[in-house]
Amino acid sequence: MTDTIVNERLAIIGGDPVINGPLPPDVTVGPDEAKAAMRAFERGSLSAYYGSWGDEFLGGVEVKAFEAEWAELFGAPHVVSVNSATSGIIAALGAIGLSPGDEVIVPPYTMSATVVAPLFYGGIPVFVDIEPDTFCLDVDKVAAAITAKTKAILVVNLFGHPARLAELRNLADRHGIHLIEDNAQGPLASENGAYAGTIAHIGVFSLNYHKHIHTGEGGMCVTGDAELALRLQAIRNHAENILEPAGIADPVNMIGQNYRMTEMSAAVGRAQLAKIEHEVGRRQRLAETLSDGLRGLEGITVPPVRDGCRHVYYVWAMRLDEAALGVSRADFSRALTAEGFPHGTGYTQPLYMLPVFQKRIAIGRDHWPFTLTDRQYTSGMCPVAEHMYGHELLLFEPCAYRVDESLADRLIGAVRKVHALRHTIPPADSADAAD
Repeated sequence: MTDTIVNERLAIIGGDPVINGPLPPDVTVGPDEAKAAMRAFERGSLSAYYGSWGDEFLGGVEVKAFEAEWAELFGAPHVVSVNSATSGIIAALGAIGLSPGDEVIVPPYTMSATVVAPLFYGGIPVFVDIEPDTFCLDVDKVAAAITAKTKAILVVNLFGHPARLAELRNLADRHGIHLIEDNAQGPLASENGAYAGTIAHIGVFSLNYHKHIHTGEGGMCVTGDAELALRLQAIRNHAENILEPAGIADPVNMIGQNYRMTEMSAAVGRAQLAKIEHEVGRRQRLAETLSDGLRGLEGITVPPVRDGCRHVYYVWAMRLDEAALGVSRADFSRALTAEGFPHGTGYTQPLYMLPVFQKRIAIGRDHWPFTLTDRQYTSGMCPVAEHMYGHELLLFEPCAYRVDESLADRLIGAVRKVHALRHTIPPADSADAAD
C-alpha cells in the first residue's frame, strides 16, 4: 500500500482524489418513525400539557411512555423530557437553586449553550482546562478551582467519551455542591459499567437532529433525586402556577418556562430509542475502524479510550503533532480535503473568547451578572484547550455520514496518502495548488 501511495500525487497538486464526491448523509428516520408520528397524530393530541397542576401537567401518553422507556434503559429513577438539551441544562441549574453570584465550573471546550446557561440565573461561569487525551474536564484543576462560591460543576462528556465522572461526583459530594452532566454527545457511553448521564446529580441528554438518535429537537434530564425531578418538571412547565398544589416549599427559581416536548416528538423518540444500541454501535464500529487503520502513524494520535470506559464517538478526534509531521495542521487539512475526506479542525475556540465574556455583557446593558464578580476571561487561561483548538485536533463526525466498509477503507486511505506524501503539500498560496 505504501509503495502505491508514494508513486501517486496528492489531489491538491493534480492527482486523483481517494474519495470522489460527498459522503452519503446518515439518515436514521424512516418507516418506524413515520408510523410512530402518525400514531400520535391520529390520537388527535399533538401536545397534552396543561400549565396547571394535575395529571396533564406532566404531559401526554407519548411523553410519559418515552420518559418511562428512557428510565428503564438507563436505570434512572426519574426522567424529565424537555424540548432541547439547552433547556435541560438551564432547568437543571434552576432546579439546584443557582442564584446570582454563584459560581459554576465549566469546560472551555464544548458547545456554547453549556457555558452560557448559568448566566440566565446570574451564575458566574468559571472555566477550567481539559485533559489532553479525552478533552474532558481535568479533575485536579477542578478541585483547585472550587471556592466558597462554587455551586456546581457542569461537566461535558465531550465527543462521546466519559469524563472522570465518579471522581467528579465524589469531589462534588465532598464539597456539598452539585455535579451536572452535559451528556449530549454520549448516549450509552459508560464508565465502569455506569452510563454517562446517570452518575451526576442531574444528567442531560440531547435529541437534536444530528445526535446518535433524535426527535428533531429535544432532550432528556435524568436524576436519582425525587425533589430535583419535581423541580425540573416545574421549570419545564410554568412553575409559578403549581408551587402549593405540588408541595414545593422552596420557591427559588420556581419561575417556569415552556420547555415541553410534543407528543409527536416523543413518539418519534420512542421509535429511535428502540434502536439506540444499533445506531450507537454502528458509529462506534466506524470510529474504531478508523483508529485501527491509522494507529501508529508518526505524528498522529487516534482517540484513546480510558480503561473501563465505552466511547461512543459523536466525534472521532485525531490529534496531529505538527513538529513530528513536519507540516502544519492547516496544510495537512487542505490536502486531506482535496482527497475527499470531510473533517473539521480545532472544534470550538475556547468559549471564554466569545464576546459575551470578553465584553462582559450578557443580561441587559449594565454588565450583569459580571458585576457580581471580579473574574476576568483572558487568553491563556486554559492552555490545553487553546492548543487543541489552534494546532492539534482534526475531527470527523461518524454521526453525519452513512459509511460502509468500502468507504471506511477509502477514508483510511485518504489519511494514509496525505500522511505519506505530506512533504509534497504546496504552500497555501502556491500557484501549483489545485483550484
